[in-house]
Amino acid sequence: MRQEERIIRTEYSELMQKSFIDYAMSVIMARALPDVRDGLKPVQRRTLYDMYELGIRYDRPYRKCARIVGDTMGKYHPHGDSSIYEALVVMAQDFKKGLPLVDGHGNFGSIEGDGAAAMRYTEARLEKITQEFYLADLDKDVVDFVPNFDETEKEPAVLPVRVPNLLINGAEGIAVGMTTSIPPHNFSEVIDGVIAYMKNPDINTAQMMKYIPGPDFPTGGIVANRDDLTAIYSTGTGKIKVRGKVETEHGKGGKDRLVITEIPYTMIGANIGKFLNDVYSLVETKKTNDIVDITNQSSKEGIRIVLELRKGADVENLKNLLFKKTKLEDTFGVNMLAVVDGKPETMGIVPIIRHHVHFQYELATRKYNTLLARELEKKEIQEGLIAACNVIDLIIEILRGSRNIKEAKACLTTGDTGDIRFRTAKSKKEAAKLRFTERQAEAILEMRLYRLIGLEIEALMKDHEKTLASIAKYEDILGSRASMAKVIIRELEACRKEYGRPRRTALENLGEIIVQEKKIGEMDVIFLMDRFGYAKTIDVAAYERNKEAADAENRYVLACKNTGKICVFTNRGQLHLLKVQDLPFGKFRDKGKPIDNISNYNSSEETFIFVADLQEITGIKLLFGTKTAMLKIVDGAEFDVAKRTTAATKLAAGDEVLLVERLTGNETIIMQSENNFFLRIPASSVPEKKKSAVGVRGMKLGGEDTLTAVYLLGEEESRSVMTGGKEVALHRLRTGSRDTRGTKRA
Repeated sequence: MRQEERIIRTEYSELMQKSFIDYAMSVIMARALPDVRDGLKPVQRRTLYDMYELGIRYDRPYRKCARIVGDTMGKYHPHGDSSIYEALVVMAQDFKKGLPLVDGHGNFGSIEGDGAAAMRYTEARLEKITQEFYLADLDKDVVDFVPNFDETEKEPAVLPVRVPNLLINGAEGIAVGMTTSIPPHNFSEVIDGVIAYMKNPDINTAQMMKYIPGPDFPTGGIVANRDDLTAIYSTGTGKIKVRGKVETEHGKGGKDRLVITEIPYTMIGANIGKFLNDVYSLVETKKTNDIVDITNQSSKEGIRIVLELRKGADVENLKNLLFKKTKLEDTFGVNMLAVVDGKPETMGIVPIIRHHVHFQYELATRKYNTLLARELEKKEIQEGLIAACNVIDLIIEILRGSRNIKEAKACLTTGDTGDIRFRTAKSKKEAAKLRFTERQAEAILEMRLYRLIGLEIEALMKDHEKTLASIAKYEDILGSRASMAKVIIRELEACRKEYGRPRRTALENLGEIIVQEKKIGEMDVIFLMDRFGYAKTIDVAAYERNKEAADAENRYVLACKNTGKICVFTNRGQLHLLKVQDLPFGKFRDKGKPIDNISNYNSSEETFIFVADLQEITGIKLLFGTKTAMLKIVDGAEFDVAKRTTAATKLAAGDEVLLVERLTGNETIIMQSENNFFLRIPASSVPEKKKSAVGVRGMKLGGEDTLTAVYLLGEEESRSVMTGGKEVALHRLRTGSRDTRGTKRA
């Protein structure tokens, strides 16, 4: 019998909302954000645990990354091999991580943005500190294990990390509706901060910063706003200004060199190439004439970018220019967001350390409870063996008289003599008094005869004494928080001693950058733009010598000042402003530069229809005409704006600008439609509007008809156009009224 379909009716918006929230939480919890306890994202945690399970330890041979990635993906992280390998590579890069967790062998990328080699070529193993302080004690029930994605394996919910990895290595992640960005810190300083918190849980942010004064980036550099760090570390959000380190080297003949030896953390990767291009641009646009050459001499030994300077260069002003105009000074946005008790939370530095310390107490409690249970079990067995040695003859008699192990075990545990044959009644009476535990009885039955040697018995007694001492020690640790704190602090101090390193990033208060830009001497130039959008400026004398060729080869020829701006109006209703000084100034036969490269103009989406000098149009009126026959007059002063791009007019959907032209006097406007209707109206009939207005209708269009052209004729001007194989004299058309149909001419 066919089962009837069940149709569940539900509100679509509610279903979408629920589904999106489920997706967002999955991304937040299972991918993008680190856990405050171990400072690791799930992919990092699973990769490290898989390496631990595979036995890829620091003192063993490297293994292929492809093996690690494949095993991690198959067992724990079913989200694609690229994300796993990328996480593995980053954990091995010492220029990204303050404390690398993976020891990489092969090409693991470079600070300049070179990618790592394919996973089939590279090898890796755990770093020593990762094995000793991130993965140790997993066999002591210190963390919970949860089923993997298909419930065929178990994986740790969190790694038993004993150092605050969230601060040491920092974190970056983009979730849904939230991001995390935590800078790396100095290993020794963070350990000092944790110890200080354990000694004084009421410590505040300012006091904590005596131990952790600020971030410590692997690339070094300088933090330029040290005074802002207190507020950042209190709230968990803010902006850190980071500068590169620049040194001056004196060369021969009074020529100096600027050498960049450390870069901002944000410049890692492709931004180094961008920095070099930005320096080239400063030279090309004549923002500075002090740089003669630039070379990137960076190597495995470190960063070294050399700027050769001309003789007599203003070194300090050039430094400030580089900080102001390039990535040599950048902003690191801080948002200290992590998962706390299953929820994302933004925290300051003290709450992060508080959560870490609570986690350490939890790890220590579970660890020493497990060790205590093991020692108590060992004590029980040892006491049983010691007691058995004292009555060994009786036990041997019991074993010889028993028919099976069950009878012997019952006699040892409960004194049940049953059918056991004894040599004497006294032995039977003594056997009935035996009360060993189950565990002791099993140990006695498994005991080998060599344990009866005198030295072995002495060793057993010494082991028993050690066991009793261990039990007393573990009970003291578990019974006293102060004792547990001493143990944790002792381990942290040993870790700091072995793995600590000096600070790399300097913390300073540097003022705002002041660049004294050289004033450009104002002069008259000629702006030239050809029909392909290549623009340049030339000297007036050069234009006069080549006037005929210049006028013939260029679509726009304008006289302007080298300190002025050029307006480019497009068919999309946009106005792009070009600074004349950004245009190349040179010889008449120089090619020029595309305006796409020096403005927001996009030649694939827009067409320029009118170009003018801003100073010229500021004192006149401009006429706008569009495809849907909308007309308006705008005061040119409205286009004197600070933005590089602004809306020159408001357009309806599907409309575009056909004409932008200067108004000088008693002109007339002629509109030509696709269906060959013509309408001539006086320009005075069009009202003046703001640039943000649509305008008024100039011609009534029928059906799907649109304008193909708008013409502006002077009072005595004559012009003719061809349409439908006929010539139409525009100046002979009868003048009509605005918003009428016009007359058909073909």
